[in-house]
Amino acid sequence: MQHDASARRNQDSSGRLIYLMGPSGAGKDSLIEMSRARLLAAGVGVARRVITRSAEAKGEDAIGVSVDEFARLKAAGALALDWQANGLAYGIPASIDASLEEGMHVLVNGSRAYLGHARARYPDLLAIQLEVDPAVLRQRLLARAREPVVQIEQRLVRGHQLQRVQDGSVRALDNSGALEDAARGLMRILREEGLVAE
Repeated sequence: MQHDASARRNQDSSGRLIYLMGPSGAGKDSLIEMSRARLLAAGVGVARRVITRSAEAKGEDAIGVSVDEFARLKAAGALALDWQANGLAYGIPASIDASLEEGMHVLVNGSRAYLGHARARYPDLLAIQLEVDPAVLRQRLLARAREPVVQIEQRLVRGHQLQRVQDGSVRALDNSGALEDAARGLMRILREEGLVAE
């Protein structure tokens, strides 16, 4: 982390970081895409992640970079948040800080394991845990065919180990059913938190 954003986070005019997290295959990317127009219409920005996965790989609309380029971006302070998971490096561009300073709320696709670090930098972030029935999650991971079955099983084990702790500040959002239901649920949470208008 390049600098402490704590002082800025206390300013009333600052935007709030919306930290969406959940196991691989929970549908975070699909939920973000389904909700993107609604979020933007409500004045909520959506950060595009930097990932050491090929830009041609199936999945989210991320910025694919090499391991060396990722290291250069991190060293240059171009990443507000970064973490490692499932053999990949993930980062959130530091440009989100300017948006937050201008009063815009920004949604990021985060990591459950990295939540504590993210909170240290953005103490008032809104954490939303996307949850999925385990059987549905396994089916989704197999259907997307992004990795071998052995890696899918490893992801499922990791997901179980990172089950949501009893933390009243983490909002739960179920995505075991229709994606539209989860999209409406996301907007409802943002309304309840006062981040978007009724």
